[in-house]
Amino acid sequence: MIPEAREVHLSRKDRKVLEACCRSPVTLQRDLKRARIVLLAADGRSTRSIAKEVGVQPRIVSLWRHRYADHGLEGLQDKPRPGKQPIYTKTTDKRILKLLDKPPPQGFARWTGPLLAEALGDVDVQYVWRFLRSHKIDLVARKSWCESNDPNFTAKAADVVGLYVAPPAKAIVLCVDEKPSIQALERAQGYLKLPNGRALTGQSHDYKRHGTTTLFAALEVATGKIIATHSKRRRRVEFLDFMNSVTAAFPNRKLHVILDNLNTHKKNEDWLKAHPNVQFHFTPTSASWLNQVEVWFSILQGQSLSGTSFTSLKQLQEHIDAYVNAYNDRAEPFVWTKKKVRQRRFKGRRITQI
Repeated sequence: MIPEAREVHLSRKDRKVLEACCRSPVTLQRDLKRARIVLLAADGRSTRSIAKEVGVQPRIVSLWRHRYADHGLEGLQDKPRPGKQPIYTKTTDKRILKLLDKPPPQGFARWTGPLLAEALGDVDVQYVWRFLRSHKIDLVARKSWCESNDPNFTAKAADVVGLYVAPPAKAIVLCVDEKPSIQALERAQGYLKLPNGRALTGQSHDYKRHGTTTLFAALEVATGKIIATHSKRRRRVEFLDFMNSVTAAFPNRKLHVILDNLNTHKKNEDWLKAHPNVQFHFTPTSASWLNQVEVWFSILQGQSLSGTSFTSLKQLQEHIDAYVNAYNDRAEPFVWTKKKVRQRRFKGRRITQI
């Protein structure tokens, strides 16, 4: 049943707005029909005749007549609709975060999306992934850290950094360490051409091992140049032999040598007495990153050793020696940019026992 028609009285201002709406080429069809309904109703037309002319049901005409009569132009706008209630709420998000604070199920190293969804029971795995992405939570990425428990951390760090920033006058500062057990691996290598025409370099998974070598290296802080020798082992005797070659490379010069806390680097008082121009400086415990030669070992691995193949141990050693010579031709000193080196504890750090 159609409600009784409401009388519509238009003000001049409202009529201009509705007529402009009808003339505009960008007016939506729904808004155009509502404007025409109100304009025709204001001219005294009946509900059924308006419905026939506009092309809508009479109940639609009656609806917009009543809406305009009660609320004016604002009544011709759509009312806000509640829409579908969300399945997952902030409570769900809190449940996911609370579950991440707990250890994973027994036998698993870490949480995964499916494991979280299974543990929650009523949450779809796709929502779990969306939530993790929105909060930038990566379940796979891991960050490692090493806290130094050296009570003399500050003094030792200041000593080492001081040698980098303000070395003693007329003295040579060297960073010395070893890269042990470099393997001479022989792998089949070649190029793989993909269907799209792109060519990739690759190597086989199987390999043949031809032995290992230990590389002793000394980095001269002032120039960035490297002194390196090979050895089968990394005992104290090999370390002191290398130090003999280093002192021979800098005769009659005062040497300040930065070392980590490896046992073979310590308790060498007899050798130091025989070489009064040499002074050892040790990095704090668990802080060998202060030794700049570690940076060079990383460069060596990335530029010279990764993805290579060797048919003999001699070939590996010659390959490293060739790289050292090429590196020294263009060597530049590392620049110390960190302003402060301090021992900082992780607040609220929790270590779980698995």
